[in-house]
Order: sequence, then C-alpha cells, then structure tokens
Amino acid sequence: MLKKMTFLPAKIYVTYMYEYFTGKKLNLKDPKEFNEKIQWYKVFYQPDILTDLVDKYTVREYVKKKIGEQYLNELFGVYDSVSEVDYEKLPNEFIMKATHGCSYNLIVHDKSKINKFKTRLLFHKWLNTSQYYRTGKEWAYKNIKKRLIAEKLLREEGQPSLIDYKFYCFNGKAKFIALHLDRAQNHKKVFYDTSFNKLPYTNTTREKTVGDDLEKPSTLSEMVILSEKLADKFPFVRVDFYSIKGKIVFGEMTFYPGDGRNDFKPDEYNRIIGDYLTLPVIPKGKKRITEYN
Repeated sequence: MLKKMTFLPAKIYVTYMYEYFTGKKLNLKDPKEFNEKIQWYKVFYQPDILTDLVDKYTVREYVKKKIGEQYLNELFGVYDSVSEVDYEKLPNEFIMKATHGCSYNLIVHDKSKINKFKTRLLFHKWLNTSQYYRTGKEWAYKNIKKRLIAEKLLREEGQPSLIDYKFYCFNGKAKFIALHLDRAQNHKKVFYDTSFNKLPYTNTTREKTVGDDLEKPSTLSEMVILSEKLADKFPFVRVDFYSIKGKIVFGEMTFYPGDGRNDFKPDEYNRIIGDYLTLPVIPKGKKRITEYN
C-alpha cells in the first residue's frame, strides 16, 4: 500500500508511513517523540548542505575542513558511471559503495574472483535506484548525485568485523552512542552514553540487542569531540566512526536514522529522547527552513 502512495506530497506521505510502522498518529504541528520529530525534519528542515553531507563522496570535503583529512578512509576512485570503473587501477581488496545510500556496498577480498558481468548489473541497479527519498521522503537524498566510490577495506586483525560507533548529536552535543556489531553475520546493537555506561533502551528486538558489556574504546573521548565538531549547528545529526587500533576513521553522517521508523523500547524513551531534539522555528512567511546558520 505504501509503495502505491509515494506520489503523495511528503507532508501527507510521512503521516501514513509513520502510523504504518509505529502504530501511532503523527502530529507534525507539535511532534513530541524522537521519530515524530525526524518526520518533521524530513518535511521542514531542508538546507542544501544536507545533500552534501549524506553524499559519501562530497561529505569528505566537509570532514576535511572541520576535523582534518587524517580521519578519512583512503579513497581509490570515484565513478560517475559503471563503465568508468577500472579494476586494473584498484588494489586486490577494497570496498565499492554507492554515494547515495546506506546499504549499497560490495566487499572485495580478491579482485581476481570478481564476476564483472554480475557486478556491472549490481552497480547499474544501484545507480538507477534512489530509495531513500522515494520510499521514505528523506529530503537530503532527493537531489543527490548518484556515483560509485572505491575505498580501502577496513579491518582489524583478530576481529570478524568492525564496531560501528554512531553518535547521536543534538544541537552540536553528543548525547548517546549506538554501537553496531557483526553486521555481516549476526548484526546486533546496543546503546551507551558518552561516558560508556550501557543505557536501558533499544530500538531493535531483544535477540538483536547486545547483552554483554563491551570494552570502552581508547578513542572514545576523541570521537565524542570529533562528532560534536561535525554536528556543529544542526538540530540533529548522527555521526559515525570506526576505531581501529587507536585510529579513528570517519564513516558517515545521517539526519534520519532508521528513516524515523524504529521506536525505542521501553516506550517512554521515545519522548525522553525526543526532548533532546529542539526543532528550529520556520521563518515567518516560509514553508520550510532552507538556511544553515
């Protein structure tokens, strides 16, 4: 049903989408819960800079200016079309990503084993899909340029996968962190505060929530500072990092985590976390916010 409704204006569509996924009525005039405010964010907070920051290629310049290029992953190539990808110029292992989404990734451990026909089809599919705006009305992705990038494949010896540290920042202040583990095999997550105390809520199932206490990363304090520098003047943004043997690597920035669909449990935390997000006032005579101050 929702797929048939994507033609509707964002203000109307997100109302139906929010109720479908959360079972709650959306109040765009006076949102209270976190995911309610994320829906408001999509519809009314639209500075052009957001498009640059969700783009996995153009965000690199912002990161370089704000915190320094030493936090960027190594870039091997950027491609406007599939035909531009030259495997001969790439190292034996790398990761290929589409710049306009969060799940378009191809991990290559040995490029000699690549099925070039299948990968071309996959890359064409990525470059012809813009699901984040179409199915979620995530405004920042509406006018994003679709490209491919090849980056260094990050790994940590002795670990099956990297921990993804996702800092939820409100008005330039990191309030809590989501840690994502074992994405490839058994994806789980857990929430901690910025002092690395485990928090009593989740936004996934019990089976997908990490039960054991995790080791505090040696780079935690620095990652908090860096996330707040990148978050700067935004009412809300989530800033992601990896920490590998004491080295911090920037991941991405997102303004609509989970598309504003995944409620927190227990339920009271939806309002508690919602209170962290102070939405800006739409200027008089305007229908939306387009300025980044």
